[in-house]
Amino acid sequence: MAAPTLLDPNFARTVVFMLEHNDEGAIGVVLNRPSELPVATTIEPWAGRTVPPSVIFLGGPVSPSSVIALASVSLDDAGANWNPILGRIGTVDLDVDPSEVPGLDEVRMFAGYAGWSGGQLEAELHDDCWFEVTAELTDVHTDDPYELWWEVLARQPEPLNRLAHYPRDPSDN
Repeated sequence: MAAPTLLDPNFARTVVFMLEHNDEGAIGVVLNRPSELPVATTIEPWAGRTVPPSVIFLGGPVSPSSVIALASVSLDDAGANWNPILGRIGTVDLDVDPSEVPGLDEVRMFAGYAGWSGGQLEAELHDDCWFEVTAELTDVHTDDPYELWWEVLARQPEPLNRLAHYPRDPSDN
């Protein structure tokens, strides 16, 4: 999650769910930037499976015309059209009908993603731009994405949880 000092407009006060991180780089999606675009107007077959708010989220500045879908499933094996990431959360193939994903529960769509080249994220972590925190499954499908940054901070151990009181507008401090 972004440190309060990270002022890049693409990432200020964001919570990023990491999809992949290796020597070649990292890929994730921003969990707390809903757009105004309803899923039903773009990916209609999946609209009934999305969790509210049922809009496309702004997943990050890279490849904004592509869509990544994160889905939760109720089975240990949801078949070839679902790729596990964390527990019962994974990516799902939007080219198939939702009925072809056994145990499918909830879906959230992200336009674009956040990407880092090899070593770039590590350098940003070293510069205290980001906090490494453990995701909870409810973070991906939160019904209040605007509060997610503060909620994730609040559940962290001290002293990090103190930042949950960080003002929304620092000039209010």
